[in-house]
Amino acid sequence: MRPTNTRNPDYFHTVVDCQWACPAHTPVPAYIRLIAQGRYSDAYMLNRRSNVFPGILGRVCDRPCEPACRRGRLEEEPVAICRLKRVAADHRGDITDQLPKKPKKTNGKRIALIGAGPASFTVANDLAPLGYECTIFEKLSEPGGLMRSNIPAFRLPEPVLSEELGYILDMGVELKLGHKVESMDALLEEGWDAVFVGTGAPRGKDLNLPGRWDTKDKDGAAGANIHIGIDWLESVAFEHTKKIGENVLIIGVGNTAMDCCRTSLRLGAKRVKVMARKPRAFFKASVWELEDAEEENIEIIVNHSPKSFVVKDGKLTGMVFELTEYEINENGKIISQKVTGETTIPCDDVILAIGQDNAFPWIEETSGIKLDKWQVPEVDEATFESTRKGVFFGGDAAFGPKNIIWAVEHGHQAAISIHKHCQGKMLGGRLPNEVEMLPTKMGMFEWRYSNSYDDAARRKMTHVELTKRFADLDVEVELGFTADQIATEVERCLNCDIQTVFEASLCEECDACIDICPVECLSMTPDAEDEAELRASLSASENIEGQALYVSDALPLTGRVMIKDEDVCLHCGLCAERCPTAAWDMKESLIQIHYADEQDGGQKREQGT
Repeated sequence: MRPTNTRNPDYFHTVVDCQWACPAHTPVPAYIRLIAQGRYSDAYMLNRRSNVFPGILGRVCDRPCEPACRRGRLEEEPVAICRLKRVAADHRGDITDQLPKKPKKTNGKRIALIGAGPASFTVANDLAPLGYECTIFEKLSEPGGLMRSNIPAFRLPEPVLSEELGYILDMGVELKLGHKVESMDALLEEGWDAVFVGTGAPRGKDLNLPGRWDTKDKDGAAGANIHIGIDWLESVAFEHTKKIGENVLIIGVGNTAMDCCRTSLRLGAKRVKVMARKPRAFFKASVWELEDAEEENIEIIVNHSPKSFVVKDGKLTGMVFELTEYEINENGKIISQKVTGETTIPCDDVILAIGQDNAFPWIEETSGIKLDKWQVPEVDEATFESTRKGVFFGGDAAFGPKNIIWAVEHGHQAAISIHKHCQGKMLGGRLPNEVEMLPTKMGMFEWRYSNSYDDAARRKMTHVELTKRFADLDVEVELGFTADQIATEVERCLNCDIQTVFEASLCEECDACIDICPVECLSMTPDAEDEAELRASLSASENIEGQALYVSDALPLTGRVMIKDEDVCLHCGLCAERCPTAAWDMKESLIQIHYADEQDGGQKREQGT
């Protein structure tokens, strides 16, 4: 096989599984090391370069980094990456002097951003310091989008949200609240240099079953006591809704459903049931969201498919469900289902949390922006430009519902495109990521990071007592890690960005590295035609998609090759400590991600320590 091309920055990037899995490519091991050193402000700022909202995402991120964490291959639980992000945010000092500043003079380019959610704020974060005049239009009375209207305050406190949004507004961004954009054509006539649409997916899906419109409210309107989840959460957030019935059914098992059921308890519900059509393995909600709901005695009922609403004298009294059984194959897929009966469950209110759709009634056909039959805009997946030149989309508005961290990455990429558009450059192409290898050696057998393996279990987040958390909607349930928990959890990180770097010309083939390797991920073997044949020489090997086998140049004595299974390697550095010729070394791979300000020759934002 050809030797591994370690000059390709993506090679070392894919080895840092958590950073690679994060849509915004936040340098997780680097900021965890800063936390370990007590450098909380530095850790916060390192986070902020990529994910923009460390305090917010440290509480409510969907955590795509954690399933990818290499620690999860050694034991059941990954490193508590999200919790540690919050640690940096909670313990930081005053960082305002380190934030990008409002420029003394603008560049004259005007950008309209529709919707004050995470995607629009990220675009403004990247463009305002470059001199762009950014104006955010928001129909609600407060900014934040679904972060404010759909994530309850007991998960995301209002001061945390407002503070991090405020950092961006302080860069000279204009915010127009209570300003609903009614017409794209009218907006375009105002002569903006670019328009960004970050309005989310604001239309909750309904459930048009028998009885849906038979209930009446006090004014005679149909559909009383049956609520659309995201609309209901918004109504609660802005204090239009302050109570709910004692018996509540939640239809759906996504994260919105979990927020609805827990919010119901805080508005006075005594019994809340979450109704799921399928078995638990098919739930969309995050595991921790389910656990938090069940800790509050929420009952989750599986294999119940909604059939109809029960209405008596114009009042909702219950729902009828079909009882369903599923046949699941060895791959975990449903291959058949059958209805075995039905049951009626009484209730006072029903909250529908079964998904969200895009909604652009204000975008006219004459605007030149094409929408498909599902009202999803046709958006270039690389540039985020729509079919109308100069109009860009991001977040849920671009490709349908995802999550905050995806909206942030969309914002970064859209900002690059807007910058290029306003500079008259072609939008296609991006500066490639770069990697710099930094030495970590401090002495003969000493490194500037902790390389010992800590077998401690993942720390558990402490919660407010059940008897105290329902007093008010804004009582934050999670208390954050204690000092002891922080000290333990940071040591669970395996420092996957500290790479084992091999120089074949220095190797004497003494086998010392192979002998000392605790996970048997190294081998010296004759070269072969394919990877499978080389893997056969390893004592332990995993073939995980995305990470190839490392193959060295030919060794000088025998012509064999050194191979290493990156999936198994612990980055412990024992091979480098044992090697008598320094053929092995430990180096930090500092991945350099480019943002809008680097597209015209500005400085790179280095993501590392």
